[in-house]
Parts: sequence; structure tokens; C-alpha cells
Amino acid sequence: MQDSGLGHPPVKPDYGSLGSASDPQSNRPVVPRSSGWRSFLAVIIGVAVALPFVLAGPVRAAWTEIGHFLSLHGKAVSASPAILSRHETESLDKTSAQKQASLLLERAINHYEGAADEIAGRVDSWRGKLKLTPQMNSLVTTGLNSNDLRVRAAAIEVDLAATNTPKTSESFDHLVMQAQAGQKATKIWALWTMGLLANRGVETSRATESLIGYLRDSDPEVRHWAVEGLAYIGSNETIAPLLQTLHDDVSPMVRERAACSLAQSGMLNEQQRRSVIPRLLDFAEDSSLDVQTHAWVFHALRDITAQNLPDDAAAWRNWYSGTNAGN
Repeated sequence: MQDSGLGHPPVKPDYGSLGSASDPQSNRPVVPRSSGWRSFLAVIIGVAVALPFVLAGPVRAAWTEIGHFLSLHGKAVSASPAILSRHETESLDKTSAQKQASLLLERAINHYEGAADEIAGRVDSWRGKLKLTPQMNSLVTTGLNSNDLRVRAAAIEVDLAATNTPKTSESFDHLVMQAQAGQKATKIWALWTMGLLANRGVETSRATESLIGYLRDSDPEVRHWAVEGLAYIGSNETIAPLLQTLHDDVSPMVRERAACSLAQSGMLNEQQRRSVIPRLLDFAEDSSLDVQTHAWVFHALRDITAQNLPDDAAAWRNWYSGTNAGN
């Protein structure tokens, strides 16, 4: 019967139960009775012993090469030059806005030269034509978590286009009204979007002032999203309120998000983040803060400095003093 591929696989023979030709009851393997079997066996053994030495060089070289390319260790290995191909750029205009945005944001995330410039030149034409599909939302989220601030900026632009939010003062005014009168979900979305618009140069001062005001809201979820909005503004004026929130907010969630905003998330650059180190050192020595907040402070210090020091305020203070001894 032909095996249909369903059910059990063919039964594997039990070679230990096969009898010899002369003794069907024996459990020994069948052995040739020819007088030359020993010579034949010797040849086989000789070939088996010699083969590894004959092939050792080529085999080792092949596996070394394969191992080199498959290894997860070491520096990044380029598959090809990180530039948009002529084929891609020529075909962009023939595709939908959704496909253009998806391709270019994916390329920007992977640091393809020219991808961010293409987004900048096309994003206004995408407004009202994009949908925040799961795929698009995933790309935007990945972009916002890139270590390259230009990629984060590109993700902000695509997010604003996908939500059909014009980069205008009138749009910002509408968000202010939504935050004041809307339901909780609408308010949260408005606070987030204020921060994105402000980062792109729309009413930055007003957005900062408004979001700082929401840090005093009684609802921790609202304060949480006010923190996120401030983080994405990325201006020097957002640093002090984020530090104060890390130190004083009664909600552990809000304090944790403030620490992340200072250390890694949002649009502060490396120099701005390093400027908060002295205040974080003060927080590390502040006995009024609880154990969890101290842990977040040390996490922030590690993220900002790339130093793997323990959760010990004295160790961090000594490191910082030594680093800045010549300044």
C-alpha cells in the first residue's frame, strides 16, 4: 500500500534482532562467509581512517567560512550597500501611499541612505491616504524605538500622516480642546499627539506648558501620557519637569516612565540626557525615595552612561568625579 504521508511513519528495523543466514535464531548480524571478507573489511577501515585527513583542510575551511557568516558574534556584516536601489525609487510613484510609507519607513529603520529624505519629501502627500494598520503601527513603534533620532523623527512624521493630523496651529488648538473636554481615551491621544506636533516645530512652547499642567492631573494614566508627550518634544524645557516627576509622582508607573524618558525613550539627544546625571546622582543618595525609585535611577544612569556599575550611590559618585576631574 502506498504511504499517504498520514498516520505513523514506517517502522524502523531493529537491526539487533536480525538472524544470520545459517542460524535464523541467532541475534548476531549477518557476516559474509567469503574467505576475502577480512581483506575487504581492511580496505573499508583504511578508507574510513584516511578520509578525514584527506578532506580535513577543505571541510574545515568550508565550515569556518559558514560559521563566519552565520555567527551572531562580532560586528555587523552588510548584506549589500545600505542605499535605496534605483529599482525601488523608480517604482515608488507607481505604488500606493500605504506601500510607499511602509517601504520607506522600513528602509529608514534599517538605515538605508536616502530613506528619511524620501519620507520628508513625500509625507505631506500621504496625509489622509494612510491607514494605521497593524503592520504600519508595528513599523512606527519600531521606528520610535530606534537608537537613531532621525529614524524616530521619520516615525513621528509617518504617525502624524497616518492619523491625518496636519502640522498646523489649528490642529494643535483642536488637540487642546480634545484634551480639555474629551473622554479619557481621547484626552490621552491628544496629549501624545501634542508632543509629536511640538517635536516637529508646531506650538512647541504651548505644548510644553500644556503638558506640564497635566502632570498635576489626578488620574495617573493622564499623567503617564503627559510624560510621554513631554518626552517626544525633546527640548531642554522638558527635562526639569521630567526629573521632578521621577522624584515626586505618587504613581510608580508614572515615575518609571519619567525615568525611561530621561534615559532612553523620546527625543532627547545624548548630550541632553547626560546633562541629568548630576541630578540622578542626587536622587541615588536621597533617602526619601523608595527602593524601586532608586532602582529606576540606577537603570537610567546605566542607560545614559553605558557604565555597568552596581546599584551603589557612592560607586556612581566616584565614577562621575573621576570622569569630570579634568573639567
